[in-house]
Amino acid sequence: MRRIKLLEVRSELGAGTRGASMGVDALKVACLNKGSDYFRRFNSVNVPDLNHVLFEKNHFPKAKHIDSVYTVQKNIASTVEQTLRFGEFPLVLAGDHSNASGTIAGIKAAYPHKTLGVVWIDAHADIHSPYTTPSGNMHGMPLSISLGDDNRECQRNQPEPETEFFWQKLKNLGEPGPKIAPEHLVYVVVRDTEAEEDAVIERLGIKNYKLDEVKAKGTRQVAREIYERLRFCDMVYISFDVDSLDSRFSKGTGTPVVDGLNVEEAISLCRALLDNDRVVCFEMVEINPTLDNMNTMATNAFDILEAATDAIQNRLRMEEVVSR
Repeated sequence: MRRIKLLEVRSELGAGTRGASMGVDALKVACLNKGSDYFRRFNSVNVPDLNHVLFEKNHFPKAKHIDSVYTVQKNIASTVEQTLRFGEFPLVLAGDHSNASGTIAGIKAAYPHKTLGVVWIDAHADIHSPYTTPSGNMHGMPLSISLGDDNRECQRNQPEPETEFFWQKLKNLGEPGPKIAPEHLVYVVVRDTEAEEDAVIERLGIKNYKLDEVKAKGTRQVAREIYERLRFCDMVYISFDVDSLDSRFSKGTGTPVVDGLNVEEAISLCRALLDNDRVVCFEMVEINPTLDNMNTMATNAFDILEAATDAIQNRLRMEEVVSR
């Protein structure tokens, strides 16, 4: 049977609030507290981070620490690619969401001729570029990297040439050029966006399943519709940001937002989405235990992670039975 491999990525270079680098360890605390053997059951690999540069001066105001972000993402991409080439399923536990464009680059490097669909479960659209960002935080940029879209129509910044140099390198990581097409990206519960992001989402026609639609249809129906939208994709990557949860359940994340999923809905949604043989990678990001004195976020996230992993394992078992 194909095995799950845990990829631990502690980089928080892209976040605006410090502490997401401790998210993986907060999950491990939650695992121990629950009496689970989860982290003993799977092989794991630690992707090197460069968080020490956070103590140094940032030279890239429109894309903070983009030089180091590029180095980290190169490592992520090569680790994801290698994991897939070895026939294993990469389950990525990451710090901030900027890391996801490295994951996407790695998937495309492993399968350059296959079409990739992305399901982005998040409070935020993460589709800024150095030309539009209000903050310079790179966890707001992974999808513009993967889409290869700078949204110059809404330009409000003039990044330095050094920033543009590394931005181009990020967009060409793994396979040169865009990794995904806008029609192969689906948002779930994105609800905290800036005007520049709204403009690019509308221009590209990206579907967003808002909370009321998820509640009205139920998670299974939403998952069915998502896969209908992604029917021309050979493979699918699912990215789960814990701030997709309602802020009542997600204190322990850098940017909590009201009107999100509850824990049961998140578990049900992940189960439904992962029960599909085209899913090649699952990622969970943005747990920040420094904002959460009871480790509640990581405890909730660990429950979601266990349910998601069960769904992946059940599917891998079924694949093995079918292949016999």
